[in-house]
Amino acid sequence: MSDLISVDLVDLDLSAGTKEAAARALAERMVARGRVTDLEGFLADVAAREAQMPTGLDGGIGIPHCRSAHVTEPTLAFGRSAAGIDFGAPDGPADLVFLIAAPAGADDAHLTILSSLARKLMNAEFTAALRAADSAQTAADLILGDEPPTGASVRDDEPPAGASVRGDEPSAGEEARAARVPGACEDTAVAPAAASAGVTAGSTAETAAAGSAGRSTPAGAGAGAGAGAGASAGAGAPAAVAAGGPAHAPAPGEPRPFRIVAVTSCPTGIAHTYMAAESLEHAGREAGVELVVETQGSAGFTRLDPAVIAAADGVILAHDVPVRDKDRFAGKPTVDVGVKAGINRPAELIAEVREKAVRGEASAPAHAPAGTPVERAGDATEGYGTKLRTWLMSGVSYMVPFVAAGGLLIALGFAIGGWQVDKAPSVMDHFVWTQAGSWGALLFQIGGVAFTFLVPVLAGYIAYGMADRPGLVPGFVGGAIALDADAGFLGGLAAGLLAGGVVLAIQRVRIPAVLRGIMPVVVIPLLSSAVTGFLMLVVIGKPIASAQKGLTDWLSGLTGTHAVLLGALLGLMMCFDLGGPVNKVAYAFATAGIAVTDPSDSAMRIMAAVMAAGMVPPLAMALATTVRGRLFTPAERENGKAAWVLGASFISEGAIPFAAADPLRVIPSAMAGGALTGALSMAFGATLRAPHGGVFVVPLIGSPLLYLVAVAAGVCVTAALVVLLKGMRGQAPESGTTGPAARQADAPRDTGQPVAA
Repeated sequence: MSDLISVDLVDLDLSAGTKEAAARALAERMVARGRVTDLEGFLADVAAREAQMPTGLDGGIGIPHCRSAHVTEPTLAFGRSAAGIDFGAPDGPADLVFLIAAPAGADDAHLTILSSLARKLMNAEFTAALRAADSAQTAADLILGDEPPTGASVRDDEPPAGASVRGDEPSAGEEARAARVPGACEDTAVAPAAASAGVTAGSTAETAAAGSAGRSTPAGAGAGAGAGAGASAGAGAPAAVAAGGPAHAPAPGEPRPFRIVAVTSCPTGIAHTYMAAESLEHAGREAGVELVVETQGSAGFTRLDPAVIAAADGVILAHDVPVRDKDRFAGKPTVDVGVKAGINRPAELIAEVREKAVRGEASAPAHAPAGTPVERAGDATEGYGTKLRTWLMSGVSYMVPFVAAGGLLIALGFAIGGWQVDKAPSVMDHFVWTQAGSWGALLFQIGGVAFTFLVPVLAGYIAYGMADRPGLVPGFVGGAIALDADAGFLGGLAAGLLAGGVVLAIQRVRIPAVLRGIMPVVVIPLLSSAVTGFLMLVVIGKPIASAQKGLTDWLSGLTGTHAVLLGALLGLMMCFDLGGPVNKVAYAFATAGIAVTDPSDSAMRIMAAVMAAGMVPPLAMALATTVRGRLFTPAERENGKAAWVLGASFISEGAIPFAAADPLRVIPSAMAGGALTGALSMAFGATLRAPHGGVFVVPLIGSPLLYLVAVAAGVCVTAALVVLLKGMRGQAPESGTTGPAARQADAPRDTGQPVAA
């Protein structure tokens, strides 16, 4: 794996006076090495991260960092300032500045390395050696772990000299690393004797990808790596705890130590998350408590063993984003603080949680509301606009499978039974096994039943996104009323938001303890359904139905230029984020129009334009990698082969690896081709009853030849633009080249999850 840092990424005489100037000076070194492709774009990402929370730490450390699409591979630049630079730390300016750059699609192993480096910053000997370094080479070697801190002794709870933060295989001087707990490349080592005593061990190479990014590291795993087979963890240190597993029982006659479980997380999940974990673990060792940390970082997380949580006497939550699955810790003494408190005052937090345990204070019981699915997965900085979009997308994501299944069944019914199949009698009354018309009617009627669930499911899961399970009943009830009132898709949106809001309002009312047990089963469903039903039936149902009818009539009247412009707009939306929220809005708009047993011609033309545009990006990337492969990395050329199938299947996400690697060239090119395809599809009058399927439902498309011409035109335009723009770059990352481009080609890529466009 390529090194994070090299000599030319070190500046021991950083002259910048502000954090912005410091970030620019270090970022320019990354640009010179080819690690950053767009200086201004990268600095904007760094500034956005800095705006979320200052990155200065006590001890004179500044760690500006971010994940950015402008970063080609994980990179670290180091600067040492004589005057000091203000990064917002409580104790003053920072003289050691680490700029950490991670790619937007960085894999778990890369993030593990970066997080491991963040943990090393909590080692006082490590930072002292950096301040004393007399050359850039010495500083780079220290950061990479190639030499021990000059003049510093290795503590009994640190790795031996030579332990590296890189993902390389252990050298002859690194044998002790093989006995480390998951979370290799940390400052906490376990001697072989400790491992044989019950500490879960794993090799560095095997645990790097699953280590710091999502593991539980025991505070008590402190036996010195170089202390010999009989070395103990030190006076007063608790028994070792297996990572994520139950705590070990104390020796006979030895009092059981106080047990704490902790969770750390920060907005970026690269630095503060792991530094807080290291700080808490060290403070736990000094306090003689068993402390196990779950780091919820960028590379995901591994949940603490339920047995460890059950045995814990207290909980510390040091986080700046919502703790995922927080209800696991309900009913225990809990200290809930920001992540920087976990870094700066861990001993105080441990003392506070012990005091709460003595007083018998505990968090809300497990049956209390633990936050909605949105709150459990969201960001603390999200506004209501972002949350609203997430709620709506929750409903749409659950609705899409019903649309796909029902729409394809109806389309197949027409294909088998003819265009009069919608007039066929119920197959329960008349079904002839040997007649194609009966089978067509069967498929059509099953698809029609699936379509009756669309609006209720949409409303129900919007409410679920807002209020969790209590929102399902009123959401489904409101959605069914919207369907009966002919309020359609708009009515479902309104019903879901109403139902979720009503449930949230009811949950805020103070209820006597004797009634809390029946609230989620009886009271909330009863009251919320009654209120939502009243509002839908009496207050807003008819106005929304009128608005829905007006929208339908307007779409039906679109002809000529207006229809072509609508097709172009939908094409732009489908190709803007390749399966993201904007793409899903366009797709939901199209599927809502055909989600009836007798859709209008305009609705089917819109559906055809949307599917055609969604096929363009992956097919165009496949074509571009075929005709001009030298402009793409070997990994991209392999992805191009898969993109043929993904694009033909209408899975826009097939182009994500290309867009993530080169968004400024790929996304505008895809949007241009998508807009052309959408406009041509509308101009040709192509229609589509099926909401999905790609080229596999061409027999169900009206004007299929012209439809394929529209798709081909967009694919050619996008491929030509990508080739032209990449050719102007003057870079041909062939497999035989060296340097950052070649290393990026060999690195694993996140190819995205192939889901329906």
